Amino acid sequence: MCLPQTWHSGWNGNNVPSASFISPVQQRGLLHELRKGSATKEQICLHHLVQQLPRAIIIGVRKGGTRALLEMLNLHPAVVKASQEIHFFDNDQNYARGIDWYREKMPFSFPHQITIEKSPAYFITEEVPERIFKMNSSIKLLIIVREPTTRAVSDYTQVLEGKERKNKTYHKFEKLALDSNTCEVNTKYKAVRTSIYTKHLERWLKYFPVEQFHIVDGDRLIMDPLPELQLVERFLNLPSRISQYNLYFNATRGFYCLRFNIVFNKCLAGSKGRTHPEVDPSVVTKLQNFFHPFNQKFYQITGRTFNWP
Repeated sequence: MCLPQTWHSGWNGNNVPSASFISPVQQRGLLHELRKGSATKEQICLHHLVQQLPRAIIIGVRKGGTRALLEMLNLHPAVVKASQEIHFFDNDQNYARGIDWYREKMPFSFPHQITIEKSPAYFITEEVPERIFKMNSSIKLLIIVREPTTRAVSDYTQVLEGKERKNKTYHKFEKLALDSNTCEVNTKYKAVRTSIYTKHLERWLKYFPVEQFHIVDGDRLIMDPLPELQLVERFLNLPSRISQYNLYFNATRGFYCLRFNIVFNKCLAGSKGRTHPEVDPSVVTKLQNFFHPFNQKFYQITGRTFNWP
């Protein structure tokens, strides 16, 4: 049974909920446990922690950098992340379990923190926009994109690696990306379809105004993450707390790692940053030409322009 405690609403100077019964050192320790998703039952009870529905969701795009974005946003003391992809809105069986099941999959947090989850399949699944709208019509939606051809090859590479682990053979990318009869781009290939960003976004815009979306540059997030994270902080109406101190380049891994504090660092899993197979340049050019008009429309709708071919 939880005993009543005196609680001061709002945030202190460190953007941590202020409470008369918890010291600054304890606050930092508890925040660390929340970020890891490992708060104890005693901490949950003592500090009135709650499981909240997300106020923001990273809805896609697969192989755009969704995991990196989620982990980097988790550097912010006002953000708590769901560690696993929940697949609530894109999985009929999970969705049938109801909103309380979904809430129970969320991490414990202070009431004033924002819970964020990411499930990249949401972006391309037809039923998802309406389902999320029914849960929260004012939710903030994050989409992280990369140059479409690069993203398609990255998508292929992940599947290829999975096949190789099981000693299974797999077609070359060129064979999948082009229709063998017409030699034109094969739009039935999922890796190609996913990269037609504007087609999927138009489905979402039937339910949500464009102002509720924020487009993150996945290529820039890899090379220079801080400016992208600062844009997301503003979109989520969070005070600026993520700094260059929290991000350091790991030359061995070839990408940025995270520094939460003086003792706790974290790098993304070794599966990130896979080496892509060489792709026939003529096929790359054909794909880039195919995606070009869709990209132009995507820029027009979102108001964000990229230097894509």
